[in-house]
Amino acid sequence: MNPITVLIVDDIATTREDIKRLLYFEEDIKVIGEAGDAEEALLLAETLRPDVVLMDINLPGMDGIAASEAITSKLPETAVVIISIQGETEYLRKAMAAGARDYLVKPFSSSELAETIRRVGQAHKRQVALIKAPALSSPAEPQVVERRVITVFSTKGGVGKTTIACNLGVSLAQRARGQVVLVDLNLQGGDVALLLNISPRGSIAELVQEQDWAESSLVNGYLYPHLSGLKVLPAPLRPEEGEVVGVNQVETLLNLLKNNYTYIILDTAPAFNDLNLALFDWSQDILLILTPDLAGLKHARTDLEVLQKLNQAGKVKAVVNKFGRWNSLKPQEIEETLGVKPLAILPQDEKTVLASLNRGHPFVLAQPGSPLALKVKKLAQVLVTPEQSPVKKPQRKTLFFRKFSLGSILRGE
Repeated sequence: MNPITVLIVDDIATTREDIKRLLYFEEDIKVIGEAGDAEEALLLAETLRPDVVLMDINLPGMDGIAASEAITSKLPETAVVIISIQGETEYLRKAMAAGARDYLVKPFSSSELAETIRRVGQAHKRQVALIKAPALSSPAEPQVVERRVITVFSTKGGVGKTTIACNLGVSLAQRARGQVVLVDLNLQGGDVALLLNISPRGSIAELVQEQDWAESSLVNGYLYPHLSGLKVLPAPLRPEEGEVVGVNQVETLLNLLKNNYTYIILDTAPAFNDLNLALFDWSQDILLILTPDLAGLKHARTDLEVLQKLNQAGKVKAVVNKFGRWNSLKPQEIEETLGVKPLAILPQDEKTVLASLNRGHPFVLAQPGSPLALKVKKLAQVLVTPEQSPVKKPQRKTLFFRKFSLGSILRGE
């Protein structure tokens, strides 16, 4: 197997030497060149055609952001990883806009560096191979892109709902770059921005208060670009700000997003409120998150019964999280109690999850080979595979939900 070739770009010679030492014992990674400024980096990149360029963001003359943009536009087969002492989100945003595939904050360990190079190099090679794949000789029928709204829900706290929503969003974004948006609709307590290490300058609350806000260009301006390619619309920063966001406004927003994005993931509040009732109607998939314990199963069973009475059972897909703890119920017990077979069973991995939460770096990126990350990626694959996840056009019941209370619906009134 050919090693992943690397070009190191940093204006400090000792830093370049340190990076080479970190990679010295990695047999599948080979440093083929180094440069001290952007101009030299551009010349070497065109000559050597490396798989990965490690680009320092602070360079004399042309900075690393401009150099990254030039390399990614001229050399589509080369991936860029930005390295910097700055970890602020504004630098992450600029790096992604320039085409960088990842961002490493100094100092980093040899394992972090090698793992990032492998992940970026292999993923970029697969993407390039798909682009270069020859078209079928026989004419294919035009494919209709199915816009999917995926709602992640549970009335029980602590089940990992937001963690799953974020990592699922990143996984889908890796499969369909630029086509996935995650909207945090837990309007009084959303944590999506925190889990993705985003410091938003605006949220859905500010968006809907803009004059003539229902314009695609304005909505896109409020979407925060994550390094993975995922776009994020954060929840309000303060609980009281969520009161300005109504059901009608969310419906308008989702219709606008459907014009530009294939997959729309909605993280929700843990309640059967008016907004969530409408979201269920607009969704193709409702991921019901539960934990394999008696309390988790009790909430999930109640949630499922309510969703069945709301005629949403056909959209519900149960996802068991944190499986494998000493007190975990068996999959058969869960299936018999719920009456449905879980779509996915995600293993308990507290160390990986805590590290991901504390760094604001999704584990599907930070630990892509971990059993938990692989299970989430498989879940993303199942959700986008028509044969395994048939799409049914939802019936619109928005007016019904606005007119009647949840209690009257469940009583059959």
